[in-house]
Amino acid sequence: MTTSSLRRIGASILVTATAAAGYVAAPAAVGTPESAGDRGTHQVTTWGASDDIAGGTLNDVTVRNILRTSVGGDDLRIRLSNANGDQPLVFDSVYVGKQQAGAAVVPGSSRQLTFSGRTTVRIPPGAMAVSDPLPGRIGAKESLTVSAHVVGQSGIITAHNRAMQHSYKSTSGDHAADETATAYQTESSAWFFLNAAIVTAPQQVQTVATLGDSITSSVATTIDENRRWPDILANRYAELPEHRRLAISNEGISGNRILNGVAKAGSAGANALSRLDKDVLTKPGVRTVLVLEGINDIYAGATADELIDGYRQLITRVHASGRCIVGGTLTPMGASFVYTPEKEAIRQQLNEFIRTSPELDGVVDFDAATRDPADPTRLKAEYDPGDGLHPNNAGSEAMGNAADLDTLRCS
Repeated sequence: MTTSSLRRIGASILVTATAAAGYVAAPAAVGTPESAGDRGTHQVTTWGASDDIAGGTLNDVTVRNILRTSVGGDDLRIRLSNANGDQPLVFDSVYVGKQQAGAAVVPGSSRQLTFSGRTTVRIPPGAMAVSDPLPGRIGAKESLTVSAHVVGQSGIITAHNRAMQHSYKSTSGDHAADETATAYQTESSAWFFLNAAIVTAPQQVQTVATLGDSITSSVATTIDENRRWPDILANRYAELPEHRRLAISNEGISGNRILNGVAKAGSAGANALSRLDKDVLTKPGVRTVLVLEGINDIYAGATADELIDGYRQLITRVHASGRCIVGGTLTPMGASFVYTPEKEAIRQQLNEFIRTSPELDGVVDFDAATRDPADPTRLKAEYDPGDGLHPNNAGSEAMGNAADLDTLRCS
């Protein structure tokens, strides 16, 4: 990171609008009654996803989401979202446990969340709710279940599509406290209403938000195996001493663009410029934004100048919030439906801007990590799942290993 970048960021950090903090995890009961305390700690997002819209509606069912933490911490809070809803959303029973397998919860690990001391929470359309903390500690890379009973009709469903993780819908009724998988007979590939998991961690631990599209969502990787490149990056940080770890919040939406797009059922989500604040900057502990976006804009006809202007707006707004922003070069698309020589030229122009712009606080060269040396417009054959665009497990591994770990620190 350059000295000018550090001067621009300054010494102060904006406190995010939505506070959060910790969780518990023990072998049979979720959590041990230890508190991190306030001294030398703060709230960080250990897991996150961006809000989109799932089709249909839900009525008197329980959804069981599965998430995996990136860093450990204390006093878990869960952030639930009705950001894209068209009517109030009511949950009267929300439980967190440790995943055993599929929809099954480790026996005895499930604990009920409260919201301002109550077990029922009503979330207005366009709003979110943050739970009270569950006292205790949870480790890094813990797979948790978050089960929530929807009272009545949900209206439009705020969800994260193509999650590369199965979630589960129950038969009719409240099954949030059930630790068996018996009632959860419908599998889904979306996270329902789940926006963030937040813990209290040492002050040095910060969150990196990866803002992107389907390549950041890692849609060509194996479902339920946490093979996304942000997961690989999180694994690397988890191996460091606690005071040197960074949390990762994956804010990719399949099909997303920097410039155009609005949230609607089956959509590619609201464009990055419009969702930056809600999906990234309001998540507790986010100190660095890593951007990898633009291929969908190129496919839709955006020019290099338009994309660079969009990047400059992201840079300006992230810096104005007191945070750092790192650019990720766009990966090859030469064997995909997106490719034409003209569109490849735009990708190259945008990558040149990302590699050389003094406005960014760092670069992760995903292009160099994944391209075929014999034909740099294409993914390496071993990274191509067959569509020429979305890196597979091996390609995702290469992307997750591409970043210098200190590049993502915002000192």
